[in-house]
Amino acid sequence: MINPAKNFTLDEYLEILRRRMWYIIIPFVLVMAGASIYAITSPREYKASTLVLVSPQRVPEAFVQATVTSKVEERLQSIAQEVMSRTSLEKIITEFRLYEKERKRLSKEEIVELMRKNIKVELPTKRDEKGFFSISFIGDDPNTVTTVANRLSSLFIEENLKIREQQASGTTEFLANELVEAKAKLDQMEASVAKYKGRFMGELPEQRDSNIKILEQMQNQSQRISESLRAAQDRKLFIQKQLTDIEMPISAPATAGSGKDSLYSDKSSLAKKDAVYTVAASSGGTYETKKDKLKRELEDLRTKYTDNHPDVIAMKKKMADLEKNKDTYDSDTKKDPRYKELKNQLTATSLEIKHLQDDSASISAQINKYMRRIEQTPAREQDMAALVREYQSMKLTHETLLKKSQEAQQAENLEKRQKGEQFRVIDPARVPEKPFSPDVPKILLISLFAGLASGLALAFILEQMDRSFHDADDVEISLGIKVLATIPEIEEKQS
Repeated sequence: MINPAKNFTLDEYLEILRRRMWYIIIPFVLVMAGASIYAITSPREYKASTLVLVSPQRVPEAFVQATVTSKVEERLQSIAQEVMSRTSLEKIITEFRLYEKERKRLSKEEIVELMRKNIKVELPTKRDEKGFFSISFIGDDPNTVTTVANRLSSLFIEENLKIREQQASGTTEFLANELVEAKAKLDQMEASVAKYKGRFMGELPEQRDSNIKILEQMQNQSQRISESLRAAQDRKLFIQKQLTDIEMPISAPATAGSGKDSLYSDKSSLAKKDAVYTVAASSGGTYETKKDKLKRELEDLRTKYTDNHPDVIAMKKKMADLEKNKDTYDSDTKKDPRYKELKNQLTATSLEIKHLQDDSASISAQINKYMRRIEQTPAREQDMAALVREYQSMKLTHETLLKKSQEAQQAENLEKRQKGEQFRVIDPARVPEKPFSPDVPKILLISLFAGLASGLALAFILEQMDRSFHDADDVEISLGIKVLATIPEIEEKQS
């Protein structure tokens, strides 16, 4: 085109179309012919589709909570991968004798890949929560594609039930194992708490109040025993004084020496009496009092002198004489009834004092024992707090796992009875009445527009490349010469 900036009129456009008519018609005819040949000669493919509804759980979730919580689209992706695996597709190919011609020139992997391309699974997206999906299969035989489409839908349903049941069973098994471990740990914690309580029984925090009460009672009892002991000791001193008062009048006449000789019948007894009265005359009192006094005097002498000193030897002789005449010494005193009574009272009082001292020692030991318990209670309280805290935590974990395990068992029973979320075919595949591919009207319509577009494009390209003169403006622009006049084309009229 010599003048690209030229503004064309409608007549000029029509002139261009007339001039480039064959360049438009020939590409259009070729494109239409090629499309028609393709539509006629291409193999016919049929498509069968199955519509599957995602049915919700039949039992309300308020009563039974399902353990399968994954979204439908995620689970469908997993199921689709399982159904379209090589193993599953090879079974379907063998079962329905698919791709008999292709098997002669293609390998098994290529056949499986070809079938994967012919399977279309339209899954619901996050924006399209319709609760259903479709499964389609494309093939050259309408009956076969219908059967395969229904077979694929049944595989989806079976695989969904299998996955849900496996997931529910796996959840139940996992929680059961966790529950067993938690129960073992809980039993171990209970045994530890029981062992600790048994080991420190009496020092536990819950026994503090009872220990304090018992300690108060024992302190009161100890006070009463002390008072009774003091009273018994005072009574013993009083009885001993009375005995001394009784003994002194008997021993006092012993200083006369021979005044008592008329009481004995022979010389030997008189000699024994003289020896007793001689010892008694040195210091009055009973055998016990004399013996105690001689012991004290002997100890005093030993602190001053050795055992070979005459005074020490003389004191030892006195003690030996006293021990030798023990029975004879108190014979007269013991015949007095008042003396015997006081002696018995003294013995009873001594026994009472001994019992009270034993009771006081026992009560003191018990008081010390309960005081130690009360002192150890804070430490035991800290230990028990740690043990109880760990025990309560483990108990709460066990109770939580027990509840979850029971809920998982219910969910597993729900899946086994097929009361959970399921896939249900609501529109099974039907035998297609016309082929899915090729779509002849669509091909012809596309080829029509493609032919026109190609012809017009060829005419436009040729027009742009044309350097011939078609009007006066082209001459003036190309040659730079002013055109004075133009002779129109003379057309011959047919007679």
